Amino acid sequence: MSQQTHATQGGDTAAPLSAPRRDPRLLTTVASPGGWLSALRRNLRGGELGAAPVIVGLLLIAVVFQTANDRFLSPQNLSNLSVQIAAVGLMTTGVLMVLLLGEIDLSIGSVSGLSAGVLAVLAVRHGWSEWAAIGAAVGVGLLVGLIHGFVFAKMGVPAFVVTLAGLLGWQGVHLYVMAGDGSINTSSSGPIAMLTQTYFVPAVGWFLVLATLALYLLSVMTAERRRRSAGLSYKPLAEVLFRTLLLALPLVGGVWVLNQYKGVPLAFLIFVGFVVVLDLVLRKTRYGRMVYAVGGSSEAARRAGINVDLVRISVFGIASTLAALGGVMLVSRNFGASVSTGGGAELMMAIAAAVIGGTSLFGGRGNAYSALLGGLVLGAITSGLLLLQMDTSVRFMITAAVLLIAVVLDALSRRGRRTHARGGA
Repeated sequence: MSQQTHATQGGDTAAPLSAPRRDPRLLTTVASPGGWLSALRRNLRGGELGAAPVIVGLLLIAVVFQTANDRFLSPQNLSNLSVQIAAVGLMTTGVLMVLLLGEIDLSIGSVSGLSAGVLAVLAVRHGWSEWAAIGAAVGVGLLVGLIHGFVFAKMGVPAFVVTLAGLLGWQGVHLYVMAGDGSINTSSSGPIAMLTQTYFVPAVGWFLVLATLALYLLSVMTAERRRRSAGLSYKPLAEVLFRTLLLALPLVGGVWVLNQYKGVPLAFLIFVGFVVVLDLVLRKTRYGRMVYAVGGSSEAARRAGINVDLVRISVFGIASTLAALGGVMLVSRNFGASVSTGGGAELMMAIAAAVIGGTSLFGGRGNAYSALLGGLVLGAITSGLLLLQMDTSVRFMITAAVLLIAVVLDALSRRGRRTHARGGA
């Protein structure tokens, strides 16, 4: 300690010891624009790109399409966009969990289609209440995911093979469930339709913004106060307030725009709600840390006492459950299910959205907000091309290019982290 003294052997006057120098790797960010820019440069040099590429990409997409068609940023188009991305977005949150393990799930499209078929058959043919039918459809998704996880974790079959078999097998079950019907229409006024047809009045949107900002500020300040009390590095108040302001900008802007049309859509809130819950689970719980540990190195996680098999089974169960919820959203938006539900581009769009949003294909890196950011990117591209009346082939080619760029950035990021000794296999 800086106040400690030591006596010489000859009894000379004690001299204070110099304070130990702080390890530069533990330096905290100075709460000033210069300090934040310095931290940003350090992160970029170390391969820590964060959400910056996705946000820049979203801004570029908005500028390009708004220049080409002034309806792109209209309240009506943005409101429709927020509803359209909900179904695939929920699938993306599920596949994101599997990607964190360094694995892949090719069955989520078929699982969403099967769940959609189960929902429509139970609600229309068998007269079940729509809420009970929704519960059964989600339960089917959970069961499918647990089967995939068990075969992968306990029998040692690669996840790619297990879910590829699931892609084909569950699509066959879907066709069997539909029993020859090309499509089954659901009610346009019941609970199923309500999921994508409900919009909240402006006051509800503003209340959600204020509540979100208050909870965020309270939770961060509480956490930083605990870190300070424990003698750990902590964020200064100015940085906490600055981060809250950054969060407030998209929230206020988004709610203001959506309120210009019909209000905040329930479907989008459901999607965002799952993203927030998943983010808290991954960042704040022991289970979330185990998921990252298994994705980083399953052998190291096993030696650390983590039940790797249980984590894997649970992750595949969560992924298929969220895929089933995506199927429910597809039924709600289309007022029915068909033999083609979930059999189109939903699988590739869900995987692409997770990767574009910043989740690493190599496992162990990513966060729940990748689903939201990636979904917005792909949704914006689709919406813009539809407004310009371009062919679906163009959308696929552009999506492929964006996906390739995201993977290249991920590879460069891993190389940068390896160079700066920050991990990355």
